[in-house]
Order: sequence, then C-alpha cells, then structure tokens
Amino acid sequence: MIIVGVDGSVTSRAAVEWAANDAFRMRVPLRVVYALDGSWYQLGKYPYVGLPDFLVREGRRILREAEALVHERQPTVDVTTQQIEGTPTVVLREQAKDATELVVGSRGLGGFAGALLGSVSIHVAGHIHCPVVVIRGEHRPPQGEVVVGVDDSPECEPALAYAFEQAKLRGSALRVLHAWQLPVHAFAPEIAYDMDEVRTAQHQVVRNRLEAVAKDYPQVEVIEDVQSAHPVEALTDASGRADLLVVGSHGRGAVGSMLLGSVSRGVLHHARCPVAVVRA
Repeated sequence: MIIVGVDGSVTSRAAVEWAANDAFRMRVPLRVVYALDGSWYQLGKYPYVGLPDFLVREGRRILREAEALVHERQPTVDVTTQQIEGTPTVVLREQAKDATELVVGSRGLGGFAGALLGSVSIHVAGHIHCPVVVIRGEHRPPQGEVVVGVDDSPECEPALAYAFEQAKLRGSALRVLHAWQLPVHAFAPEIAYDMDEVRTAQHQVVRNRLEAVAKDYPQVEVIEDVQSAHPVEALTDASGRADLLVVGSHGRGAVGSMLLGSVSRGVLHHARCPVAVVRA
C-alpha cells in the first residue's frame, strides 16, 4: 500500500496525483491520510479539551477533495481515506510501518508539509523504512528518465533497486550517477595522482553496484554517469532532466552520505523534480 499525507496545500495536491499514478503503476491500494493536529490548542495553563469542530470538518473536506482527485486521475486505483488525531510526523511514521511507499508534499500549510527540511525530511524520511517521496507543486512534462545517486557502499543498493523498479514501471531510462571529488590532500604538490587511474576506479564503482541489481531488469536502459563534481551539484543538474531523483539515506562517501548530511539536505533543497529517499 502507498500512503500519501495531505494538508490541502498545492504541494499536497501534487503529492496525491503522484501517489495515485504510482499506485496505478504498482497495482497497489492507496491510503490518503490527514493528521488532525490539535497541538496548537493544548498550550497554556488550561489546555483546550477536545478539538474544535472546524478542524475536524476541514480535515474531512481535504480528504474528500483528495479522494476525488485520485478517482479523476486514476479511476481504477483502490483508495481509502483516514483522519487521525496526532502530530503529522507521528501519524506518518505509524501509518508507514507496513507501507510500500510514503508520499508527501515538500511545503504546505503547516500540517504534513511545513518546512522542507523540517519535520517531514528529518523525522519522517530519516526514520521510516519504506521509500519516502517528496513532491514539489509544479507540473513538468515527462522527461523519460529516472536518476539515482550511488557511491562505493553496499548501503546504496536498496536505492538502486527502487530506482530500477521505478524506471521499469515508467518505461524510462535509468541514469546511475556517481559524483566524486579528490580529497583535500590530493591538491598537495608532493602527492601525485594518476587521474586516468582514478577515473577508471570510479567507473568500476558504478559497475560493481549495477551488477548486483541490473540483471533483474534487462528491459531498463542504463546510462552510467561518472562525474568529477560535487554530488549536490551533479544530482541537482541531473534532476532538471528527470522525472524522479533517488538517493539513499545511510550510504557512505560522497553521494550516499547520511540523510541528515549536506548532500541529502542539498538535494532536497535544490532538486527540480520529486526526490525519493530510500533507507538502507
């Protein structure tokens, strides 16, 4: 099952559309979830007892509109809705325990979205075991390409497998991108580097990662992309020509650094397409 969090914002609507399309491609049910967050009414010496009726009514309205949007975009998708009392991060984490995928908007009205690098990306993507897809609100024409960042660690293989599956379902090419930079001491004049040897080694990193997964997806066109560049810059540039950018959350090295590291934060800030974070 795919879970999508909604709050009535523009990016929330975009997340519903994306989730509906992915549910159709995967042939799995879709659940639309609204967090009924009453924390704002529990402050002070005398906390509010119970939630205001208008909050409950607004949540129901948002869920009805989201369900209608799913039926409009993908009539055959089995969709259910659920309004749950609690803070968005707690609700999402509980709902996604057995999910195939969790989809959220990048910025919203303070419910599921909030700041892009706030509760959703840090407390949701960093702790949920299923892939978490962060959606922007703008519509773009299909690009026909999925991009995945890889490094030299086995922890990036779940992200690579997810990216292959997405490329297969979409009939898209898969760009496997490995961006690397020489270490700081490489610029010391007393240390010599054979750049051809370094490039060959980096290409081999990509091939080693591909060998573990590609054999199961013979129908997917693979583009090996090894760049001497900062990972955030390379991935952001590639995202401009992609329908989806996939990164791992707990790899090592440049591309696959921890979710809360600079690469993941930079990608979430600057990518121009939806970003899927896949936990190792």
